[in-house]
Amino acid sequence: MKIARFIIPLAVLLPALAQAQDNPRTLIDAELGARQAGLEAVYRDLHAHPETGFNETRTAALLAAKMRALEFDVTEGVGRTGVVAVLRNGDGPVVLVRTDMDALPVTEETGLDYASTTPGIMHACGHDMHMAWWLGAAEVLSARRELWQGTLVFIGQPAEEGLRGALAMLEDGLYTRFPRPDFAIAAHSSNAPAGQVTVKDGTVASASDGWEITFHGRGGHGSMPSQTIDPVVIAARFVTDVQAVMARERPEHAFGVITVGSFQAGTAANIIPEQAVLRLSLRSFDPAVRTLLNEGMMRVARGSAAMAGAPEPTFTRLSAGAPLVNDSALVARAAGVLGPPLGDELTVIPAYMPGVPPSEDFAFLVAPEQSVPGLFLNIGAYSPDVLARHAADGSPVPANHSPQFAPDPRLAIAPGARALTLAVIAAAGN
Repeated sequence: MKIARFIIPLAVLLPALAQAQDNPRTLIDAELGARQAGLEAVYRDLHAHPETGFNETRTAALLAAKMRALEFDVTEGVGRTGVVAVLRNGDGPVVLVRTDMDALPVTEETGLDYASTTPGIMHACGHDMHMAWWLGAAEVLSARRELWQGTLVFIGQPAEEGLRGALAMLEDGLYTRFPRPDFAIAAHSSNAPAGQVTVKDGTVASASDGWEITFHGRGGHGSMPSQTIDPVVIAARFVTDVQAVMARERPEHAFGVITVGSFQAGTAANIIPEQAVLRLSLRSFDPAVRTLLNEGMMRVARGSAAMAGAPEPTFTRLSAGAPLVNDSALVARAAGVLGPPLGDELTVIPAYMPGVPPSEDFAFLVAPEQSVPGLFLNIGAYSPDVLARHAADGSPVPANHSPQFAPDPRLAIAPGARALTLAVIAAAGN
């Protein structure tokens, strides 16, 4: 392969380069078409063998082997199970391209012939599709180095779910042990039609704060509650009362959510336990609203405990991630490159429009303190026929985190890899 790349006659190469510069989609699609079967096989394998956060050993080894075959310099075990693959191609910017690798603790209900073989674990958020896009883009960019110059840093990130993996890689030297990026790019799948690419200027996804609250009481017999301090009652009061922060203190125009996703207490019906443990997720866009939610949550928790004469609750921060914000200048550059080849398949959402409620671990890589401009794409992965069928019967289309979430690899792999490739060309093209 390497020899063949250098013996192509110049008379043949120059027209191909001119065509690629005018419309790189033609060249990119040809490269991806030749690789579709292999990428689809990788996708099916990844989907059938999902691994949860920081357990992605098989997944990471597969990605590392694929990238070494493409002549990337590969380092494994970054941030526990992360992969960093570097490819240099002369002088130019350093462009980081991230894929997430982890799956979710969800039992799959798709009925696919390549469904998860691991009980209770599924790629229900599309990270297997992201990895296929990532590999496809790496294959094209490795084969067609005339389209870009500089250095590529392709990373396989663990533990995106729970917002832990990006920070783990940063703490393990992602931006010090390896070339520091001038730009960072990532993409996420959705239940939109395959090939539809959305680029949001400004704020893309919400800030996320995860908390564990332990309400302390005094245990005893269920028949004699007066001799106890019941943490279940305290915690139940808190679950109800904390929503008053949203209903009466949050500005009416501002987005904010407080969700109690886990409530664990006790072992038997006739025993009042010593404690109740809650886990919460707080989401917001505006920094002032974020402060209000965090401080309001703590105030209500302390008040609930104080009303029962109980000790002050214990607060443990589980995660904290700022909003994901796309760099406006990079969005404009990307739109200029993606626009001509994609046409109506590309939608650019202006900065004044709101972002989406879910949070994204990519925010750590492009946080203000990192000074790395970021570009995050949303890419449809569903068959139009499936979408039409749901529209006809009025049933909801399975979205990310659903046990029925089922992107179509035949239709979605090439468009996603194409969009990532074009985004890299926007940042590092000749």
